[in-house]
Amino acid sequence: MRRIRHGRDSRKFFDWLEISARDLLAARLLIELEQCYDIAAFHCQQCIEKSLKAYIIDKTDILVDGHNLTWLCRQAMKHNPDFKQWMDKTADMNRLYIETRYPSDIDLMFNHQRIKQVYQTAKEIYKFICMEVYGGDGSFDDD
Repeated sequence: MRRIRHGRDSRKFFDWLEISARDLLAARLLIELEQCYDIAAFHCQQCIEKSLKAYIIDKTDILVDGHNLTWLCRQAMKHNPDFKQWMDKTADMNRLYIETRYPSDIDLMFNHQRIKQVYQTAKEIYKFICMEVYGGDGSFDDD
């Protein structure tokens, strides 16, 4: 298992979920502006990454390194097989880490429907993890 070699990042799962909630909020706000769909998608990716890291910290007391959502989801599956439901979606969303922040030769082609799907996946994973670690959904009311 990969581990972070530096000691600056928090090893408290609730810190990671707090920042994850902010990424989800940022994504929700940015979805209102069509020209910001790619930035909203990046925040969705970050929400998922940080939520999965929070879950792994909660279960192992280890802060893992990396941005690959599928790898992180696989690590979470070691503790709860229910994470398998997101393996395909996280594999698809791995591109969002780089290609939403830098110029790319291949456009990701976001429309309102696609960004809403990406957002919904981030929200589902975040809420699922909150249920797992807190017994509640993180009280993120946005509907």
